[in-house]
Parts: sequence; structure tokens; C-alpha cells
Amino acid sequence: MNTIIRKNVLTTTAAAAALAFGLTACGGMDDGAEEAPEMGDAEETSENGDGMEEEGSDGGMETAGENFGPGCADVPEDGEGSFEGMAQEPVATAASNNPLLSTLVGAVEEADLVDTLDSAEDITVFAPSNDAFDEIPQEDMDALMADQDQLTEVLTYHVVEGRHAPEDLEDGTFTSLQGGEVTTSGSGEEFTVDEDAEVVCGNVQTSNATVYIIDSVLMPS
Repeated sequence: MNTIIRKNVLTTTAAAAALAFGLTACGGMDDGAEEAPEMGDAEETSENGDGMEEEGSDGGMETAGENFGPGCADVPEDGEGSFEGMAQEPVATAASNNPLLSTLVGAVEEADLVDTLDSAEDITVFAPSNDAFDEIPQEDMDALMADQDQLTEVLTYHVVEGRHAPEDLEDGTFTSLQGGEVTTSGSGEEFTVDEDAEVVCGNVQTSNATVYIIDSVLMPS
């Protein structure tokens, strides 16, 4: 792990560039927060199995649908940390209400990325669970948390532009805000990210993002 971490250390200039790319790619919430999708047009919407409406095939987002995966059972059934509660908040704020993501939230705060993620428009986040971070040796985790540039690189690698539905992950390649490529594969309710990380709770909605909770921390090459 020490070798992996040393290979991914960035200079301050590189980290700033990664953040600038993320802000440019995602845009701000001010541009889109006041324009909710029009769900009443029968020609543009359809009913899914839950009775939730989703956009049609005219280029609109298709993010509505069931959550899936064994980890979903650990999400609170009600309150701000529930699926319904998270859907009302932007992604960093929503994650802070979910007890499965407290370590990730601490890392996002340490890297000063809360505003970056909350103001982004239409992103997908592969969010490592607390158990995923627990797999990292404590010494390595402490070193990662102490290096803001490296931490920024690792965290922005978990974020890709666009809200992606599960079918997009069947054989997907996405450019992360860090600049590297994230690959996904699988079908149905079983998906893998970068060959090793498994989705344990998928298709979680926030007001500006689709979240897939994963069981490993992704490391950019």
C-alpha cells in the first residue's frame, strides 16, 4: 500500500488542475437547480417497477429505479440518511447523513471538496463504504489523510461526469474528475468497478448525483 500511495503523490499544481477540471466539467448548481425535470409529459416519461417516473429515450436522464445490493439493507429506513432523505440533498451533504459513508465524508472534508461536490451538476460517485477504508492499513490511511494533494487525487478519481443508470455500467469506461479512466462491468444487480471493487448498494439518488457504494477504495494508476 505504501508503494501505491507514493506513486500517486501529486504536486500542488497538479491537484489544483484536477480541481479546476472538476469544476469546469460539472458546472455549478446555480445553473440547473431551479429547472426541475418536467415529469408530466406522457410522451417523455414511463412508469418503472416502483411507480417512479423516469425520462424517456430523448436524451433525458434515466436515473429513477430501485436501489440494489446487499449493502442497501444497512441504509437507514427513514430520516435524512435514508434513500428518500438523501435524494433531497446534494451529494456531499447527503453522504454526511448516511452512517455507511462517514469515513468518506471525513476525507472529503479534509480535502476541502465539500463545496466542489455539492455544487457540481449531474455526476456519478463511486463511494467507498466505511468497510472499504478499513481495508487500508492505518499507517497508510493516516499518510493519505495528511497529504491533501494526494487525497484530492484519490477522491476525484471516484467521481465521473453525468448521472449513470445501472445499465450504463454493464461495459463502461468513464473519465474521472481526476483525469484517469474508471471502468465498470457486470449486469443486473452485480457490478464491478476497476476490476476489484464491487457495488454493494447501487443507484442511490441525491439531488445532483447518482451514487454507487463500493467495497474498495479505488486507486488511480
